[in-house]
Formats: sequence, C-alpha cells, structure tokens
Amino acid sequence: MYRFKKIASLILIHTFLISVALTCIAPFVWMINSSLKTNQEFFEDYGLKAPQSPQWQNYKVALTKGKLGTNFINSIVYTFVGVFSIVIISSLAGYGFSRLHFKGRDGFFYLFLAAMMIPVPAAFVPLYVLLKGVGLLNTRTGYILAMINVGLSLSIYLYKTFFDQLPKDLEDAARIDGCSRLRIWWHVIFPLAKPATGVVVIFNALNIWNEFVLALVIFSNRSLMPLQVGLYEFSSSSIGLTSYTVLMAGLTVAALPIIAIYLAMQKHIIKGITAGAMVG
Repeated sequence: MYRFKKIASLILIHTFLISVALTCIAPFVWMINSSLKTNQEFFEDYGLKAPQSPQWQNYKVALTKGKLGTNFINSIVYTFVGVFSIVIISSLAGYGFSRLHFKGRDGFFYLFLAAMMIPVPAAFVPLYVLLKGVGLLNTRTGYILAMINVGLSLSIYLYKTFFDQLPKDLEDAARIDGCSRLRIWWHVIFPLAKPATGVVVIFNALNIWNEFVLALVIFSNRSLMPLQVGLYEFSSSSIGLTSYTVLMAGLTVAALPIIAIYLAMQKHIIKGITAGAMVG
C-alpha cells in the first residue's frame, strides 16, 4: 500500500512538472514555428501547425532590412563585456569583503546593499549628467560602465556570502606555499566559486540583454542601440506591422542567445542556489 501511494505521488508530481514545463515551452515553440511561416499561413492558423515550406528568409529580412543585425552585435558586445567585467570586479570585491579586515569594511558593504534598494530609473538624471560631464554620453563605453554599475551591488553580495562559507584552510595552505592574496583569489577561491559565478552570469546577462530604457537615455545614435530597442523600432516600422512572421523571427533571434547562456550555466545556477549563494 505504501509503495502504491509513493508511485501515485511520483506520477502526480511528474505530471504537474511536465505540464508546467510544456506551458513554459509552448510559447517559444509557437514563436519559432510562426517565424517560419508566410503571412498567409500565420493568419490562417495561429496554432502549432508546421509551415508547408519553412521561410528562412524571414530571418534574413529581420537582420538586414530590419537592421536588427547591428543591434544584435551591439547586444552581444554589451552583454559579454558587461558580464565579464562584473564577474571579475564583484568577485574581487566579494573576496575582499569576506576575507580582508580594514576600517569601514562593514560600512562599505552595507552601502553596496543599500544601492540595491534604489530603482534604476531614479538614477537616470544624475547618470546622464555624469556621463555628459566626462564625455561618455552616446558612447559604448559609457553604456557598458553604466550597466556594470547596475549589476555590481547584487553580484558583490552573492560572492561575499558564498566566500563566507568556504573554509579558510585552503587559503592558509596556499599562503604557506607562497601565494599572494591575488594568486589565492585566482587559483584557489575563484575556481571554487563556479556556483556563485553561474548565478551572477545569468542574472546580469538577462539584465543587460533585456535592457531597454537606459539605452534610450544614453544613446542618440541608432547604430549604437541594443537589440531590445531595435526590436521596438522594428515592431513599429512598416516591416514589423505588415509582417508578423518577420517580427517573430526577430524575437527568436533575441531569445536564443540568452537561452543558450542559461542552458550552459544551468548546472552551476542550481548549485549556487542550493549552496546558499542567494542568501546570507
């Protein structure tokens, strides 16, 4: 009887999980399927019916005529440079807050925590004035620095709480072998922080990849805009309004990279959350 209840319970749990997974996957499958249809097929069937002849040229039109190719490359550059910089800076800062003892350490750390409570739109005006004053307005460098600033507070917190859980014996052994603090961080501590790094990477990659409003504040040059702004302009153009299938192709292009990042970091993200990287 107990075994029967256990099997029934597992069936119910797996049925529920599969139904939730299908609910999440279905819109994405529908979007890809629609991107390969003609406009006529799209309006005749809104379901998941496969197109008679896949229209791969929809992607070419979206990237060239819709000018999403430039925006796509911009977002790749912004996301890669921003996430890489955040990982390096926040891991160093998190290690410092966790292991080094200096005057005002707790005050500086709480200052970073307090920065997470400030809504990003509230900083738009001072950020605009600052970037204009240093000559970085309407530049890729200014935008990347702004996105790094947005992601640092949470990332430092995640690394710091993760490093607090690591035993100090490993560092003591490395110090006996003659390693400096920087070498200990690079060769011992940072490799052990893959779970925390996975969480930091996916959170900040999502944030930078999906950023929209800040780009409108910093950029006035259309060629510097990220993909999300390009999609908005594309959807309001004559191409986007008359060809929903081309618009679906553009949305698919925007979704695939971040899904690939999530799948690549999935194992580390789960470890990071279960290891307590999300809580202090």
